[in-house]
Amino acid sequence: MIAIYQSLPALIEALLFVAGAPLTLEEICAAAGLAPDDAQLALQELQSQYEGEGRGLQVRYVAGGYQLCTKAEFAPYIENLLGKREKNTLSQAALETLAIIAYKQPITKFEIENIRGVRVDSVLNTLMEKGLIKEIGRKAVPGRPILYGTTKYFLTAFGLKDLEDLPRVDKEANPDRANKV
Repeated sequence: MIAIYQSLPALIEALLFVAGAPLTLEEICAAAGLAPDDAQLALQELQSQYEGEGRGLQVRYVAGGYQLCTKAEFAPYIENLLGKREKNTLSQAALETLAIIAYKQPITKFEIENIRGVRVDSVLNTLMEKGLIKEIGRKAVPGRPILYGTTKYFLTAFGLKDLEDLPRVDKEANPDRANKV
């Protein structure tokens, strides 16, 4: 049994490597046939190994799961190797709309338009196509408008563990902007 427990960090490393997306503790346990406590200890050991050895990879908790990622300081070298790829950027309108949804969710299209002061139909379509937002239900008011919220991919794309990691909006520092986001 000792040999198995010594190889648990390596097993979890292999799972994270091939997953391509964050894995929850439950997914790791199911794939490896592990108890949650054993998987958690192995994850902690793996994280310690990456931190302690000054390696180019890290294990991050993001979007409700664990993911094997390169460290940010190596990004320029990775770009040199792979070539600069066209960045999948968002327009200012899309970023503003996404911020409103992230902070105010669940929120309707009408409520977003009230905050932004412009129509957001095409922006909502773009954000949905990119997988950053989704329909999460309907509001219990006449007409039952669609409610929007962010996705797990949103958390992954922005490197957030959960919505609590969003930067705080300080209403006191800028009261005019605080009402818009």
